[in-house]
Amino acid sequence: MRIPRIYTPEQLTVGVCIDLDEGAARHLTAVLRMTAGQQLILFNGQGGEFDAELVSAKKSKASVMVTGFTDCSRESDLQLHLGIGISRGERMDWVIQKATELGISQITPIFSARCEVKLSEDRLKKRLKHWQQIAISACEQCQRNTVPNINPAISLDRWLPSCDADLKLVLHHRTEQRLADMTNNNNNIALLVGPEGGLNNNEIEQALANGFQAMALGPRVLRTETAPLAAISIIQSVWGDMG
Repeated sequence: MRIPRIYTPEQLTVGVCIDLDEGAARHLTAVLRMTAGQQLILFNGQGGEFDAELVSAKKSKASVMVTGFTDCSRESDLQLHLGIGISRGERMDWVIQKATELGISQITPIFSARCEVKLSEDRLKKRLKHWQQIAISACEQCQRNTVPNINPAISLDRWLPSCDADLKLVLHHRTEQRLADMTNNNNNIALLVGPEGGLNNNEIEQALANGFQAMALGPRVLRTETAPLAAISIIQSVWGDMG
């Protein structure tokens, strides 16, 4: 069995025993059926990863001994910030999971004109917590040691002037400009993608007025869960660490 990787927000120090949170403990004991003495890898988002041994394992409680540290990074040199229109159902979950695997640095859920998702403050807090957990689980799977931050949801007109990336791109199919037409010497990049139905003309103009450059991916209109992943993959291939 592959050695499982587990995220913990705890401070990790070699030689120290820590208790994992209930979710991680349940995953190790109930899902993976691990027992005391088995090995795992821990990371806390502060760099590197830690070898550990399961000391005790019960239904929702698990203690581990930190036994070693490896100073490794699998992060792209690019700092990629995705502003994405909030979509319905599992589409948003899919985007967050796959964008994390592709090396995104942070994600901001955005309310825009064509966003059909309406959430109360309480439900929105729960969704943000859920989305952050999806990013954590994706890091556990893809061996990233840095967890991308899921920022609080914000309206598009508030996000645009606050986005301070060196290169800012807005994705839509009404332009003929492609990534291949651009030159770039910046590692700090923001990407704006609309919700189902896309951004309207006024929102695109608003983005351009705030320093964004228009970019198209090709002749086909991609769905809201496909477009950002295709764009991130191309950006990582041309300017990042994929390809």
